[in-house]
Amino acid sequence: MTNWQQGELIEVVITDLSDTGDGVGRAFERVVFISDAVSGDRILARLVHVKQKFAHAKIKELLQASPHRIKPSCIVADKCGGCQWQHIDYEYQLLAKQNQVIQALERIGGFVQPPVDPVLAAPSSLGYRNKSTYPMSVSRTGDVQAGYYQKGSHQLINLNECPVQDARLNPILAEVKQDIQRQGWQIYNEERHTGQIRHLSLRIGRRTGEILLTLVVKDWNLPRIQNQAEEWLKRYPQLVGVSLNQQGDRTNAIFGRETRCVAGKSYLREIFAGLEFQVLPDTFFQVYTETAEALLQEIQSELNLQGSEVLVDAYCGIGTLTLPLAKQVRRALGLEVQASSVQQAIINAQLNDINNVSFHTGTVEKLLPHLDITPDVVLIDPPRKGCANTVIETLLESKPKRIVYVSCKVSTLARDLKLLCQEGVYTIRRIQPADFFPQTPHVEAAAFLVRSPSI
Repeated sequence: MTNWQQGELIEVVITDLSDTGDGVGRAFERVVFISDAVSGDRILARLVHVKQKFAHAKIKELLQASPHRIKPSCIVADKCGGCQWQHIDYEYQLLAKQNQVIQALERIGGFVQPPVDPVLAAPSSLGYRNKSTYPMSVSRTGDVQAGYYQKGSHQLINLNECPVQDARLNPILAEVKQDIQRQGWQIYNEERHTGQIRHLSLRIGRRTGEILLTLVVKDWNLPRIQNQAEEWLKRYPQLVGVSLNQQGDRTNAIFGRETRCVAGKSYLREIFAGLEFQVLPDTFFQVYTETAEALLQEIQSELNLQGSEVLVDAYCGIGTLTLPLAKQVRRALGLEVQASSVQQAIINAQLNDINNVSFHTGTVEKLLPHLDITPDVVLIDPPRKGCANTVIETLLESKPKRIVYVSCKVSTLARDLKLLCQEGVYTIRRIQPADFFPQTPHVEAAAFLVRSPSI
């Protein structure tokens, strides 16, 4: 077909947004994905990657702007790969995310008119991230850089501030790069596997203001780090700890297995749902504290716990959801594969004097079938790949009255809900999406399932 080859210019009207954030349109009866586009745009686009049934293209000229298009808050939004949707007004971002959940449930799950509520809006669409981890590089002129990679490339966009991270982290981001330069520490080169510093990670307690600074290094040999760490603690009153994390492998994984505190504390304190938590540099904690609390409130409201229930929190992490829910049930159990997270969960339970909860180390697929109790409620919050088949099978065999499935990837949520509901054992009461990542296409969702009365 003519005009369907790399380099060709085509005119496209954007009608939808994909789950990766691209604008979606059609040309020559084929689908075209265009980055930095929004529904309602009319675009002259250049085809850059062509397949038989679809293509990826870049905007050559914006012929007519969508009413949902706005000016980005960030000066490098068109280059930086950290955000994809800064050019889209926030209300439309929420609608697009709700639609993303509905489409996944219909297309992958086979559900007809799934009961998906409007997305829980974030209190603020900027300045929300409580953790940012920046890859590091060296410019052509020899300056130390930290930032995010350019969209679709391995070219680093240097940042001195980032509008989506907590603004209290910005001064540290700008100044620590200069300190690293002054110390003469070598920046890691992934092609040659040389150099030392790979990432700069900053984490803040939104409620407490306590900050952790962590350097991800190839090995522990970083001269003068002790003195520099003490200097940082003096310079930044909110900084409570400086750590090194060793990642010596040739890998895309950011953190290695071991973290050592160099100065100050190894953790920060955070208040979540009225409870105190200790959070380490590399443990999982939701990146948007306030939206995570809002979703927890939805879960508590929907479950309406009476204090007599037994609850299992699979994939429980450091007890972020387990502990607030434990206060409302007779007994709670948390399951988690990371031993370090289980240790933190136990500490967090002790900190808050919560005694009706126990935590168990291992994979959910191995632990869940062998629990000595029949839970009334099972909360599952798996990683992006979703639940293993054995987890789904165990749930269908044990048949808890209620399941709450919290998901960070709607395609795997839809796949797993199809399995849970296909025999009529469970029905979906409702699905509550929540915006944990404004300015990006990512959406979280909590699906509330009830066991059918006849079973």
